[in-house]
Amino acid sequence: MSTSATGGPVPSASGTGETGRPAPDDQGAGRLNSDGPDSAGSALGAGRSLLSRAEEYVIGALVAGLGVFVLVDTATIAVPGSANAMGPRTFPYVVGALLVGAGVAVLVATARGRVGAAEDGEDVDPNAGTDWRTVVLLVAVFLAHAWLIERAGWPLAVAVLFAGAAWTLGARPWWRPVVVGVLLGLLLQVVFGTGLGLSLPAGWLEGVPVIDG
Repeated sequence: MSTSATGGPVPSASGTGETGRPAPDDQGAGRLNSDGPDSAGSALGAGRSLLSRAEEYVIGALVAGLGVFVLVDTATIAVPGSANAMGPRTFPYVVGALLVGAGVAVLVATARGRVGAAEDGEDVDPNAGTDWRTVVLLVAVFLAHAWLIERAGWPLAVAVLFAGAAWTLGARPWWRPVVVGVLLGLLLQVVFGTGLGLSLPAGWLEGVPVIDG
């Protein structure tokens, strides 16, 4: 180590400091610091991807299973001898087939890696998980609707479907979706029964003019 005219140490050309030890490599330290967060972020992203795919599989299976239940339960609906080609089983069969098709489509898309992702403009938390309570309640409402069609009649089944789904999704106060569901069920019963001549189960309203078409 040499000294300058003023008596201070002069750095050597090899890049060592005044004590002879190598100078710290700032770029290398930066690389070490940056590798940790990137690795952690990659692992976290992979975990969320796997969780999203698992949730998509579960939802697709639930929807397809619900469709199968609707199709099987629809086969138990009694068809009167006077019913035309579009009897009381037509609409439930269509709904069941659509549910099965939608569930299978979700399963196939998920298997191919096409998992739905929130858009940048959506006001949602991309890190939030699936609200399984809402999913289970909606499935229960659909099952109750399919079970009530033959046993309690189409108007009441529609009222339960609409009111239950609307309340589950946050409609308040509770009586408003109930009233709308009852009116909607009666309206559809009149339209399908009287207007289109379709024999839908009237249930507790059997024998009531206009309602029991």
